[in-house]
Amino acid sequence: MSDIQLAFAMMALLLVLMGFRIPIALSMLGCGALGYTLLAGAPALLEYLGTAPVAKFSTYDLSVVPLFLLMGELATRAGITAELFRTCNKWVGHMKGGLAMAAVSGCAAFGAICGSSLATASTMGKVALPEMKRLNYSGGLAAGCLAAGGTLGILIPPSMVLIIFAVLTEQNISKMFIAAFVPGFLAAFGYMLAIAIYVRLFPNTGPRGEKTTWGEKLRSTKDVWHISIIFVIVLGGIYLGLFTPTEAAAVGVVLTAVLAFTHGKMKFDAFKESLIKTAISTAMIFFIVFGADLFSVFIALSQLPQAGVELIENSGLSPYMILILMLLTYLVLGCFLDSLAMILLTIPIYFPIIMSMDFGFAPADVGIWFGILALVVVEVGLITPPVGMNVFIIKSFDPSLPMKDCFKGVVPFLISDIVRVGLLVAFPPITLALVHLLS
Repeated sequence: MSDIQLAFAMMALLLVLMGFRIPIALSMLGCGALGYTLLAGAPALLEYLGTAPVAKFSTYDLSVVPLFLLMGELATRAGITAELFRTCNKWVGHMKGGLAMAAVSGCAAFGAICGSSLATASTMGKVALPEMKRLNYSGGLAAGCLAAGGTLGILIPPSMVLIIFAVLTEQNISKMFIAAFVPGFLAAFGYMLAIAIYVRLFPNTGPRGEKTTWGEKLRSTKDVWHISIIFVIVLGGIYLGLFTPTEAAAVGVVLTAVLAFTHGKMKFDAFKESLIKTAISTAMIFFIVFGADLFSVFIALSQLPQAGVELIENSGLSPYMILILMLLTYLVLGCFLDSLAMILLTIPIYFPIIMSMDFGFAPADVGIWFGILALVVVEVGLITPPVGMNVFIIKSFDPSLPMKDCFKGVVPFLISDIVRVGLLVAFPPITLALVHLLS
């Protein structure tokens, strides 16, 4: 068996192990270790294991992970989700489908201080789904807008998946955050536009809510001014170069903790639980990164990326055609794998190939652009059948909702996502203009 055939065999074994629900960290670590041993021998593997973990986890960039995780935990337990939803509802709830638009807006705002898609979908679903049910929204539209809105948690910075991508590919985390801002805004706008079109095609699915005066709208903002300040300080500090991402995360943790305690909804036991859950999540993510790092080293040793580059160079296909094929594979993988698994599985192969191609602009920009494209398409995988993790989370809040209706409800948002991906591929400046402006 050649080295390249061995790489494909280990990738197939990895998929089989994940199919049997073996944790992704163990699957990647086991396949990487086995492949590394078969290629370079056990002594080389032991030497790698003796030095690589310390080198990997002592990097400054990874310190941002536990801080943003803790910030998200504190924000979730501070009870701010209901306030965000109420404020957004005051502004747009009177429109047809306004409650669904308010849910998407609330998800975008909460995602800006949370960084987790599942947490965003879960917390907003608890608040918004009962209200939509009370106003006789169709189950499909309610589930679809909340599942799709939850995906904004990994697109709008801070994003754990984006941080892991930046660490794996040695990209600048600050620039990745800046580049994600406009695509994140487009995602929220596209979802709200999809709702507006859908409720006009099917008028009974999203009735109007109660009208509010301008005074009520303005008064409602007093409930979320502190959240806006945290958002501006943390992300504004990163965008303007005042903070590194790690410093911004530390500031965000302190401000969110103050908000949680001053609101009276955070007690010491809840704070301790937030710390414990953050430690568990951090250990899990670091274990996954370690497994992915070993698997990436094995893939590099097998020369599979180099073979892929040669194959593509001889294929006659344009760089954009290759890129589109890669993005299509993400859509397929999204039917079976979660977002982090897709990134960890594909980046060791795809990223060297992408960086070897000429898209007509600087390689540093190509790396950032591809990272955002990959993140956007991975985000789509969170609402595609048959897995669609966000859809299952929303379904769990209302067992009476048929799963068929839930997946039908995400179709308008999938169409919006496909249009957005097309725009980002066709017009790279949408992603890169703000990076150049602020750099």
